Amino acid sequence: MTGDNGPPAPQWSLAQAEAVAASLDLAHEIGVPAGVSAVVFDVGEEDDPNRWAHVAARLAPLAVVTLARHPGWADASGEVDHLAAAVNRHPLAATITAQLLRRLPERPDAAFQAESLAYATLQAGPEHRAWLDARGRRVRGDEAARVRIDDGDPVTITMTRPRLHNLLDARGRDELAAAFRTVALMEPETRVRWIADGPSFCAGGDPAEFGVVADPATAHTIRSSASPAPALAAIRGRVTAHVHGACVGAGIELAAQASVLIADPATRFRLPELTMGLTPGVGGCWSISRRIGRERLLTWLLTDAELDAETALAWGLIDAIQPR
Repeated sequence: MTGDNGPPAPQWSLAQAEAVAASLDLAHEIGVPAGVSAVVFDVGEEDDPNRWAHVAARLAPLAVVTLARHPGWADASGEVDHLAAAVNRHPLAATITAQLLRRLPERPDAAFQAESLAYATLQAGPEHRAWLDARGRRVRGDEAARVRIDDGDPVTITMTRPRLHNLLDARGRDELAAAFRTVALMEPETRVRWIADGPSFCAGGDPAEFGVVADPATAHTIRSSASPAPALAAIRGRVTAHVHGACVGAGIELAAQASVLIADPATRFRLPELTMGLTPGVGGCWSISRRIGRERLLTWLLTDAELDAETALAWGLIDAIQPR
């Protein structure tokens, strides 16, 4: 079972997995430092789930992704050859994301902090550097407002960068966070309708701003104070988000926090972070996993699949499909 740019992923029966997991030298035999970034659980129909859970617990601290053909047994599930190849293409991003999801706190504020620290670690890594080097530099000259708030019942928050598909840059991040904080000061019964101008709700973070902060530690401190995720979390029970067009990366990470998430029939969803050598960075590990589960989230990240609205509804990523 050979992945791209890496050795074959070991495939274990339950007995084999237990034997490996019992090794006193396990940390030196499995994981990215040992050259084994993915392993496959060959789960039998009669296998005891508790015994597989014990194996998974032994592997949990390690930088390795566990894979299985069927849900419910490992970090990710599906076509294991394809998944193993994806892990081997981006072993640091894949394994660090798996470790984060295994230990993700239940409280959103704690989850956002853990995610940001993982994101900062990957920002300094070779996989993200390779992505930055391959894409070239982009410069924007866009000074227009990114967000508008309109009073009413409900209050409407509109993202207003239509020409660039509402790509989220530092200015947009700050204006969106300010809008959410403004709502938090209103009466508790105030409802919010969150929409976007133009052909897309949000096509993700603005590529022009990747790599511009001096160092990952500084970037983490900026996210800790400026990310819109905590501000949205404080009012999420009041928010109905209406998404359309491209809803990618930061777009779906944030929208997934909404109490109600409605998608236009033509909406397309993607999470390309692992292909950039990163992990979700605007609260997506918490917001998306609470809707679709941690296993399905990691599988989606590994496959970099584009989801249509019907699939998103079937997964529970969105709550309804409604024409814009």
